[in-house]
Amino acid sequence: MIEIDGKGRTDMELGKEFIRLKNFYRDNKFDEILNHEFGIYFLKMRSVSRKVLLEDLSERAKIVLPTISGRGDKLFEFLFCKNISINILDEFIKNVFEQERKIRIINEDYLYSQLYKLRVFDWGGFYQNAVEQAIVNNYIKKIQNYDELCNKIEDDINPRLKGYILCSWYNHWTSILIEDMFKDHPDILPAVGLIKKVDFFWKNFPFDLKVTYFPDEFMKLKRKEKGLRPEIVELKTYAKNNDIYFDKQASKNEIFSELYTRIAEDTSQKSRNFFNKFVGIRKKIIQETIHNPISLTKWFYENQGVRRFDAANRFFIVLIDINNLEESWKLKRNKNLLKEHIDNYLNNNKSINFNDLKLEFLWDERIYTTYATTLFVIKE
Repeated sequence: MIEIDGKGRTDMELGKEFIRLKNFYRDNKFDEILNHEFGIYFLKMRSVSRKVLLEDLSERAKIVLPTISGRGDKLFEFLFCKNISINILDEFIKNVFEQERKIRIINEDYLYSQLYKLRVFDWGGFYQNAVEQAIVNNYIKKIQNYDELCNKIEDDINPRLKGYILCSWYNHWTSILIEDMFKDHPDILPAVGLIKKVDFFWKNFPFDLKVTYFPDEFMKLKRKEKGLRPEIVELKTYAKNNDIYFDKQASKNEIFSELYTRIAEDTSQKSRNFFNKFVGIRKKIIQETIHNPISLTKWFYENQGVRRFDAANRFFIVLIDINNLEESWKLKRNKNLLKEHIDNYLNNNKSINFNDLKLEFLWDERIYTTYATTLFVIKE
């Protein structure tokens, strides 16, 4: 990562560097940004690129703004070319965050209380970035009868959308609370403008925070590598061989939840032996992944959705309820557990070499280079 040194550069020269960095950002070339002398400066300026923030920054830096019409992009470029001192920029960002944080922290206990009211985390069959597509494919294109469509809207879509909205609400607010845990740490400089691809700077290194869970598909992949069938197949086979009835018309997740719970609660020695072995394999795969997280980190990048793809540097937090993976979503609101793990990780890595986090991955027949780390937060 190259430090900024813009002495002697003209506005025109800096303008060319701005365009170059803007293109790198658009094209997901984060390695190019990090190796550019103005890369970190560009990202920090981008984090305050809302017009109102740029106007405040210009006042702090004692820069007279010309009359610039239109959106804040031109103002962003203008101030970038003024090569504002990094110290002034960092202090401005810290002050903006502190003012925003004062407002949020007043309401923090109330927000945690509200999040604990969610009892079931169920998207209702709808998923982020796929709501419109699901409605078009399953209702608009599939149903020809008007009355049938009206009944489906009332009896099916409404409750499913409720689940989608509740899950989205939960993810939104827990993400903000977890981001604040990072941004409160002395080694972290926040990105205050809610820009894409950067949530904070850890020792001047930019990261996009991603809070997630141990993926079902990754578990399936690791089981296959061990010559094992998918978990759902194992559960169904056991149920069939032991005369355990289940609704075969239910969704995959519903079948999994029913069989997992029924077998776990079965007091027979046979069921206990099967379940202990089933969970034991899960734990072994998870422990192997924790000891060698590169494969999972790479998997996260290579299995992104098309509409939200990017190659930004990422700080992954993987939440794991080791005894019940399906309940891991609850850990997103476990303030004490999360803060302890985050603070310990940052404190124990004060001398981190970010080059050790360099990662290459394949997506859409193209090799991308990025930097990523993974923190596992585990409830035993």
